[in-house]
Amino acid sequence: MTTALGRRPWPLYRKLSGVALDLGSARTRAWVSGRGSILDAPTVTVPGDGAVHPVQRGTIVDTPAAARMLDRLLGHRLPRYGSRLIVLTVPALGGPAFRASARTALEALRPHTLLTVPSARAVATAAGAEPDRPLLVVDIGAHLTEVVLLTDGAVTDARCAALGTVDLGGDTPATRIADAVATMVTAMLEQDRTSQTLDALRDGVLLAGGGALRPDITRPLTDRLHAPVRPVAAPHTAAVRGAATLLLSAHTHPSTTALGGTR
Repeated sequence: MTTALGRRPWPLYRKLSGVALDLGSARTRAWVSGRGSILDAPTVTVPGDGAVHPVQRGTIVDTPAAARMLDRLLGHRLPRYGSRLIVLTVPALGGPAFRASARTALEALRPHTLLTVPSARAVATAAGAEPDRPLLVVDIGAHLTEVVLLTDGAVTDARCAALGTVDLGGDTPATRIADAVATMVTAMLEQDRTSQTLDALRDGVLLAGGGALRPDITRPLTDRLHAPVRPVAAPHTAAVRGAATLLLSAHTHPSTTALGGTR
């Protein structure tokens, strides 16, 4: 394995100590090995007046602030000594820029190895989805909505809209998110020269994110897609739970890649 941060390779078959992390625009969720429960906190440097929001619409816009926030939330929860592995969920379209910013911010936690996994793949893992069938994952967050096609566990197509649950209300009805998802799925169907997107749609869409808890979104989404919509259990924490599963099996799981290198 190539390590993310230039340190000596860590034999992952040893007992792991680390963090599964979902760094969202509105909420940061983390699972720390040995603690069991999921930490769920606002993605802000400090609560109250003067708070800085370092992640916006799925983009890390203030890396130093993100580092301060992560240190405040997790620094005291991690063992003082020993190797640390972090498994971080990333937007399917986050690209190298997101990974580079995340790597810099996560230096605050002094990881030995940093692995990344697309959020949609983490959601599929939490849901126990079969990796050998095409799967459409729709993740409706507070600030971002993603539609991702997974084939054999890998991202083969992805779309996103800068629209989430915080945008709803007033003159913006919940059906706007359903319409945006339907538009993205239609574009995927039109550009797919195989039957994978259609096969995945017929099998049903896996729904995650806080939006999956809102019937005013899920009901019209079923109508727009003309397909079954299946919210994953506890959809708002599905990504971090999937990342935790990958953390515990990081030495054998094929879908994780070392940030800045490859397994």
